[in-house]
Amino acid sequence: QVRLIESGGGSVQAGGSLKLSCVASGGTFRNFAMGWFRHAPGQDREFVAGINGSGSTTNYGSNAEGRFIIAVEAAKNTVYLHMNELKPEDTAVYYCAANNVEPNYYCSGSTCYAVDLNYDYWGQGTQVTVSS
Repeated sequence: QVRLIESGGGSVQAGGSLKLSCVASGGTFRNFAMGWFRHAPGQDREFVAGINGSGSTTNYGSNAEGRFIIAVEAAKNTVYLHMNELKPEDTAVYYCAANNVEPNYYCSGSTCYAVDLNYDYWGQGTQVTVSS
């Protein structure tokens, strides 16, 4: 059974940075497609960023492009989300997700979208709160 555990959420002022971590267990990490999603109150869960298990391919949602970086550290079975220039509208619960198959990405220009239903495994979420 694949298990994902997120950490690194917290409260920060606008313009600040946070690094989220997600440790995966119960599977072969390099075979996973990993993603970060977020869910704010009253809104649908939305794609933030995705990466393959080797870290060679990354995709970003419009909400993340230019500010967030997704990366993997395969030796630690960990995927990170480095979040910079945080804004109050980034406030949400952030979820790590994994799948054994690379999801379809729907891209327009440099930003992409992935459907959350294409990910089979989910972490419990970590709260990020950005104050103005």
